[in-house]
Amino acid sequence: MARRGSPLIIGVSDEGHLVASDVSAMVRYTNKVVHLRENELATVTADDFSISTASAKLIERGTETVEWRAEDAELNGFPHFMLKEIYEQPYTIKNAFRGRLEPGEGVPKLGGIMPVWEDLKNCRHMVLVACGTSYYAACVGKYIFEKLTEIDTEVGLASEFRYRKLNFPPNTFVVAISQSGETADTLAAIKEAKRKGATLLGIVNVVGSTISRETDGGIYNHAGPEIGVASTKNFTSQLTTLTLLALLLGRHQHLSLTEGIQAIRALEALPDQVRELLGQSSHIEAIAEKYYHCTNWLFLGRKYNYPIALEGALKLKEVSYIHAEGYAAGEMKHGPIALINPEMPTVAIIPKDEMYEKMLSNIHEIKSRKGPVIAIATQGDERVRELVDDIIEVPPILDFLSPMLSVIPCQLLAYYCAKFLERDIDKPRNLAKSVTVE
Repeated sequence: MARRGSPLIIGVSDEGHLVASDVSAMVRYTNKVVHLRENELATVTADDFSISTASAKLIERGTETVEWRAEDAELNGFPHFMLKEIYEQPYTIKNAFRGRLEPGEGVPKLGGIMPVWEDLKNCRHMVLVACGTSYYAACVGKYIFEKLTEIDTEVGLASEFRYRKLNFPPNTFVVAISQSGETADTLAAIKEAKRKGATLLGIVNVVGSTISRETDGGIYNHAGPEIGVASTKNFTSQLTTLTLLALLLGRHQHLSLTEGIQAIRALEALPDQVRELLGQSSHIEAIAEKYYHCTNWLFLGRKYNYPIALEGALKLKEVSYIHAEGYAAGEMKHGPIALINPEMPTVAIIPKDEMYEKMLSNIHEIKSRKGPVIAIATQGDERVRELVDDIIEVPPILDFLSPMLSVIPCQLLAYYCAKFLERDIDKPRNLAKSVTVE
């Protein structure tokens, strides 16, 4: 067998050898893997393997140890991996910042970017590239970078990126975001970016993956294996990692010590807040039971939570096969409002932030047209409670961290709708965990 374009990984075990395109497929059987590189050939038997070049030159390469455990790939009492992974988020968020925070200095420590640190701290232009759920994490990341740094940040859809005319300013950094580190479009995007002179960073979950090898530096999420096809815990892990990177760069620019300490304390509080939010799962299940028969849904958000509207709609589509649209709430009057009717629920993400009054206005417009509204709102918000049909309350938090909480109810709504519709939740039709071909 040979690697050309798509990833190829050999799993090494005393009981035999395995071949797959994603490490998560092997974690039940072994944590010893070998990553093939482009144009390499492999001969694999039950007892041994060898790697060679196209010219038949043998290559010596040892195994890498994946830090995941076999029990991480078991259900452990949960009915589906998706629900298990939603409930793991207090731990995966903590793992993303574990050992990386300096509370007294308000500065994270990120050893993986040290090879390019001298250039990175002078970066004024950054491009975040990704696909699918990772792309929506990048969209939130753009807002976070704009909040915490002076860096001009843009987001590129990896599948479209290399077909653009790329004119990078000097000292541009391109950050590839991928759970598997093997996403074909994202790999193609960073190769094109490198050709155009950008410095590359990776944010990935799999140690030794292709993106981690092709980039000049990066950060591992340490989220553990994600078995469910619809990404959940890796999304919040990516948001945590992007926040750490933005906070580090911001503290070397205009961000004060007080602001840095405040951000770190808020990050440290997140796992308990997510745990508190997960305590509402029965309430969210009841809301899903009320609306799962509806064939069209609308998700609305503004600023930091606009990408969460996109991600919420994607999750519902992925696992329940219900048609859903995510929109920036300010765009509602530019078309989507025509769809509002009593059979189309709207999920309105409305934390108490600078966009609160505008979101409240959007909800009034929907209610005046007889549309049911499910609000994801800050705890104790009686104005919203009196206006909407159903409310899911989230703990108060710094505005740029609110997506980490508001996405949890969206994930649970998607899960429970799929459950009531008896879908194959962990293996939705037509989808794959890692998209390794274009």
